[in-house]
Parts: sequence; structure tokens; C-alpha cells
Amino acid sequence: MRKLFLYGRSEAGKTSLTQALKGETLHYEKTQYTKTWDITIDTPGEYIESKGISFALCSFSFDSDVIGVLCAANEPFNVFCPGEIGFTTRPMIGIITKIDAPTANVPMVTQWLKEAGCERIFKVNNRTGEGIQELRDYLMETPEKRDIDQAIADQYNGVRGY
Repeated sequence: MRKLFLYGRSEAGKTSLTQALKGETLHYEKTQYTKTWDITIDTPGEYIESKGISFALCSFSFDSDVIGVLCAANEPFNVFCPGEIGFTTRPMIGIITKIDAPTANVPMVTQWLKEAGCERIFKVNNRTGEGIQELRDYLMETPEKRDIDQAIADQYNGVRGY
């Protein structure tokens, strides 16, 4: 399974998603520091919420295979920049949690993640397991290998490739 790097606001569901992907019983556990598990790298939400330490997210992302931009469906505002994908050389996916929240606005959050540059968006419910298997299947896929000539051609043509 490819290692998934998760970042997003506090209480968006990053730690719960890690527990759901591992098939564990969900229990609230505030992430105080970056935790590297066998399948995920879980970061505190404060990293994306603070300009002074947000740059640390780039460093942690290098130990992963896939970048997961996580946003709850009931987020009150967007913290992700348009074109945010430019900071990484890894595939970047969007993950929308809390899709069953009474104030969920999935279309709005989907738009935020598309504007950030997410190549694919998963809608999940950590409590019920909805969408978890689809995300797990994606992480199990073997990425296509490219040679250096193809990478150079893609870069020249403005194509984002991994």
C-alpha cells in the first residue's frame, strides 16, 4: 500500500481516517505532533492553520507516496490555495470527510479541492466506512512508471506527471 500523507484543518478527521483505513475502532485522539504510521503520515491541523509552520508540511510530504488534502464537508472556510499542488512532486488527492454532517456542503468543498489541484477526490465517512474501501483500493494501485525522457517531455508540455 502506498503511504498517504494527510494534511488539513484541525478536527477535519485526519486521525479518524487513519484509524478507519486500518480497520480500527474510531476513538478521538488529538494529534499533537506529526505521526508516521505504516500507511499514513498524520499531521496536526495547526500546521496548515499557521503561516509560520505550514512550510513544515512540505518536508513531511517527502516521506510519502501520495499527498492527501483532507477537508471536512462542513468546513466554514477554505485554507487551501489555488494551485497548491505546485509544492509537491507526488500525486495529490482530495479527501472529503463528514459527508453526512447536517451542514455538509460537498459541492463547495469539492470545488476547493479541485482548485487546489487534486487529481482525484474521495468522499468518505470515517464512522460508517462509506468511501473507505475506494480510497484503500486507490492506495493499493501500483503507480505507472515513467522514464526520464517522458518526464522531460511532460514537463516541457506543461503536463503534470508522476
